[in-house]
Amino acid sequence: MASSCSGSHPNAEGDGGGLHVLAVDDSVVDRRFLEKMLKQSEYKVTTAENGLRALEYLGLLGGAEEGNNCNDSDLKINLIITDYCMPGMTGYELMKKIKEISHLKEIPVVIMSSENIPTRIEKCLEDGAKEFMLKPIQQADVKRLKCHVQSLKHPNHGMLSWKISVDSKSET
Repeated sequence: MASSCSGSHPNAEGDGGGLHVLAVDDSVVDRRFLEKMLKQSEYKVTTAENGLRALEYLGLLGGAEEGNNCNDSDLKINLIITDYCMPGMTGYELMKKIKEISHLKEIPVVIMSSENIPTRIEKCLEDGAKEFMLKPIQQADVKRLKCHVQSLKHPNHGMLSWKISVDSKSET
């Protein structure tokens, strides 16, 4: 049976420190490359091939509420990194949908693209993206991702992570 999401949980400690990244890219090659780079920095990685699958994974579409294919019913996502240009829903549109949901809006979103279009970059950053990275992503870019999560510390619980219940309803 095919799963709508894939995840891995590295055992060693490294730059990622067990942080969980949702990586969204329609290109199989780019998605696998990004996943490999994230894993090399010891991140936990879940991949999605488009914005709709990412929303499904986050529990925002009917498929997730009816039974997400992921084994974990309580998912913790620390960061979302998404390609900008994808069919059906751009990375920008995905970010906007995430920012509309009260229990998800604080998750840092990083947008990446192979197109260096200043107006696009500016709009993404103005509307909530923590960073805009140009492809191909380098290892130094991956190492910078951790700072976006570390900048959001919860006073009582250390590193802030967002618990996503697959059967939760959004409260907008």
